[in-house]
Amino acid sequence: MMIPRQLVSHLQELKNHFPVLSVTGPRQAGKTTLLRELFSDYRYVTFEAPDVKLNFLDDPRGFLREYSDNVIFDEAQHVPELFSYLQGIVDEDRRPGRFILSGSQNFLMRKSITQSLAGRIGIARLFPLDFNELQDAGHLPTDYLDAIFKGGYPGQFANPMRGKIFYSNYIDSYVQRDVQELIDPSNLSTFQRFLVMAAGSAGQMVNYSNMATVVGVTVPTIKSWLSILEQSYIIFRLDPFFRQINRRLVKSPKLYFYDTGLLCYLLGIQDASFLRSYHNFGSLFENLIVADAMKRTYHNGSRPRFHYYRDSNGVEVDLVYDTPAKAILWEIKGTETYHPRLTKTIKTVADRWNIPPEKRLIYAGNEEMTLNGIKIERWNSEDWQT
Repeated sequence: MMIPRQLVSHLQELKNHFPVLSVTGPRQAGKTTLLRELFSDYRYVTFEAPDVKLNFLDDPRGFLREYSDNVIFDEAQHVPELFSYLQGIVDEDRRPGRFILSGSQNFLMRKSITQSLAGRIGIARLFPLDFNELQDAGHLPTDYLDAIFKGGYPGQFANPMRGKIFYSNYIDSYVQRDVQELIDPSNLSTFQRFLVMAAGSAGQMVNYSNMATVVGVTVPTIKSWLSILEQSYIIFRLDPFFRQINRRLVKSPKLYFYDTGLLCYLLGIQDASFLRSYHNFGSLFENLIVADAMKRTYHNGSRPRFHYYRDSNGVEVDLVYDTPAKAILWEIKGTETYHPRLTKTIKTVADRWNIPPEKRLIYAGNEEMTLNGIKIERWNSEDWQT
């Protein structure tokens, strides 16, 4: 049985307004399962099947005459020509919800959409399970160490298996299906070393030169490979806060993984009990929280507006939400014990805002309280977000 997904309401809304829907996200996030269950009256076509792809390429007009309405086209990035043909079809008949496109390579999907279907398509993104989804399904661990180690890929819960087996197969599939199409095959082994090195940089500011030196490639190659990881939804880069507050602010983004289970696998962490001894545990806990903020926001049909704050003196707040109407600052600490010193930095930074922001601390403990205007919230709180 499918685990209920928060994205359902957003998809139903998009279906009522656009002739084409696009659902992207990482491999095995549950896109196909969700679409086939939610749109069970639609026919399903996957372009990962070589014969289906060949049938389309041999006679695209005849193919689309057969599949002219209420159809899910999975792994649509394999046939970029499809997008141009769909443009002509939906321009003649703009009835909403005619076609649903799914894919796991955002770069190829986005490029094709921009060229052919801009203004005609509703776009949604599905990621591994967020905390709310895990909680609703009864799968959210009570221990934050287990939450970090397990991650949120739904396949692990629908068909329980050891994380090592799941993620080993995941990486093999990712490299063979996605990466191999985008880089020189002779660089695949180097790319896998780069992937492990990127895991070691999770929660840190990106230093392209250091990465290039460690991996043994050029800075442009590092930037290109990070883009591949980002466009295939393995990582994301969190931009620094950029609005001037009479301080010199850093300009480098920070790197995070969408799934901490995959991150732990790449770091060679084989059991949740080993996490506390990891030399940079605080970054793993921070990654867990920041990634969940991103996933929840996308699953609610919104675009994330998160940044981090760091000035030239190293004064940093882990997560910032800032709009003309509202600002929230979060400090994220991987400790189970609250201490007033945990909120010192957030107080300092909050004083730099013209309009006083909300101040929140997310930590690994279980008690929740409000002290001196700062909300202290547990890591798995249902309402810590905006």
